[in-house]
Amino acid sequence: MRLLLVEDEQRLSEALAYILRKNNYLIDIANDGITGQEMAESNIYDVIILDRMLPGKEGLKVLKDLRKQNITTPVLVLTAMDEIKDRVEGLDSGADDYLIKPFSTDELLARIRALGRRKSEQLQNGNIKASSFELDPLNCEVLVDGQTIKLTLKESQLLELLMRNKGKVITRDQILSRVWGFDSEVDMNNIEIYIYYLRRKLNFKDTGIRIETIRGIGYCFKEDNNV
Repeated sequence: MRLLLVEDEQRLSEALAYILRKNNYLIDIANDGITGQEMAESNIYDVIILDRMLPGKEGLKVLKDLRKQNITTPVLVLTAMDEIKDRVEGLDSGADDYLIKPFSTDELLARIRALGRRKSEQLQNGNIKASSFELDPLNCEVLVDGQTIKLTLKESQLLELLMRNKGKVITRDQILSRVWGFDSEVDMNNIEIYIYYLRRKLNFKDTGIRIETIRGIGYCFKEDNNV
């Protein structure tokens, strides 16, 4: 499960990242609201842990903007603001859960597990479609013309990132950080190799969709509605 932690308190974010990684979660960190929103908009996370008091952009403003874009990733608001009106405001802004600082590690992990189960239920009915292709990200499969094509986990994650951002150019840096992780030491050439794998496996010819190489920048998933 991949988590996004948006928290500006350096010591707390480092401590939480250590705990979450120790519990086998993949964790990316943003230390301000603007960066957090940009990362959340990639729509690749299973759960977002979002502080309210953030530099750059306040947490609930980030949350409202994500919901306006129909990003349904479960969000756990983590904050010291503990009055009833604060909780109501957070939930009304689109939060799925609300945890008050200070909190116990066991409770945080339990709430993340609960939200992760909710995300899995969404994915069961959340296949991504383009032309004759349908990606089932939960099972790492592409369905096309009655045929099932099995993908590796990384191939599925890469294709999901591109399809969820159809028509947008995704840079190599974005792909590397979103699919392999911000701290990954994977070489950039790996991206080209996995793009090649996808093109070969899916054989886009005459399907009306393609993964376009934007030289020197990255890749863009495009669909020709006339085909």
